[in-house]
Amino acid sequence: MSCPPSTARRSVPAGPAAAATALCAALLAGCGSPDGLGAGEPAPSATAQPRPRTLWPAWSPESSSPSDAVTDPELQPAPQPLPQSPAVPAGGLAAMDQLDVLRADPRMARLTRREPVDRPGKPGVRPAVLHDLTGDGTPELISAVDLESGRTVMAAYTVRDARIVPILHTSGVRPVVESVGVDLVVRGSATDGGEQAIRYRWDGNRMITVSEVRSFRTDDDVPESVPGREQPTPQDVAPPRATREPTP
Repeated sequence: MSCPPSTARRSVPAGPAAAATALCAALLAGCGSPDGLGAGEPAPSATAQPRPRTLWPAWSPESSSPSDAVTDPELQPAPQPLPQSPAVPAGGLAAMDQLDVLRADPRMARLTRREPVDRPGKPGVRPAVLHDLTGDGTPELISAVDLESGRTVMAAYTVRDARIVPILHTSGVRPVVESVGVDLVVRGSATDGGEQAIRYRWDGNRMITVSEVRSFRTDDDVPESVPGREQPTPQDVAPPRATREPTP
């Protein structure tokens, strides 16, 4: 409530200064604090927001120019257990060899002919990443394979009824992949030269797209010509081609 001091002051009869001081103190105490908390009431604790964490830091340099992910999970069939799913040990996916999981996935098996790699620069199977995507406290397996074309194919797996289930399959050119809490964020450059960030979240059945943010390139972003350097003509620039599922 509001306490107009002028009204309170007129209601105090002439008398000792101590009485006026006590009355003003009582009126001010009834007004409450500006933040809406009563005297002695603790402030509510603030909930810390999750910060982005890059899943493959070595593959995500600041100078990378990734491309947008092209596979929309909602357009794919509902995820089913892998037909040749290997037995899942008591330790879950964390206790398994990711190559065994990838070889059981028809969409990823042909890509495992490449050797494992522990740094960028050549095609191969990246180190496995374990991260809880479903929020149940058990980590899922996130895998990525770099192809000779420069594309990267990524897949994520969970366990359902002791069987392995693929819950995400997407691809892009040098994507920067981050986790934000239980969400996955794939950042890259859109085909129009702008930037794109796709955020995936578990819906109880699969990872779905919950947001897709694009920033478009403007004429101000086009670099000026450098004196003495010949600029490409339209004939020198190949037209963009439609993306397709990567070929092993």
